[in-house]
Amino acid sequence: MLRVLIIEDLPVNMLLMVAILERAGHQAIEAETAEAGIKLAREQLPDVILMDIQLPDMDGLAATRILKADPLLQAIPVIAVTAYAMKGDEDEVFEAGCDAYVTKPIRYKEFLAELEAVAARHPPSRPGALSDSAHTTLRRPPTDH
Repeated sequence: MLRVLIIEDLPVNMLLMVAILERAGHQAIEAETAEAGIKLAREQLPDVILMDIQLPDMDGLAATRILKADPLLQAIPVIAVTAYAMKGDEDEVFEAGCDAYVTKPIRYKEFLAELEAVAARHPPSRPGALSDSAHTTLRRPPTDH
């Protein structure tokens, strides 16, 4: 079981991601703003963070930079959740420190595969978390930078 922090301001998207995670046996931690998400990340130390890119109080990429600058949180993988799928947007997501991204609309199988692949590459240190036998497909940051 993974503990996944979802930082998402739209209720319909939050409900969908929570439902998918819970159905797969994972625990969802919910935040509606970047500020609340950063605070919860520090308090809960989730295994993975799902970060919406467009949030009301702060850009999700700016929030990711804050998370990755914090020594306590920098090892927690962040998956960008975005409606943008342009090549330049993908580069910006990885430059901000995201470990992967999924696009909206959320597709159940692809969403879980991406989440579990990222978690397998960054195994949590607590008992009962996802093992290395998870899915292995992953969109990786470009290596030609």
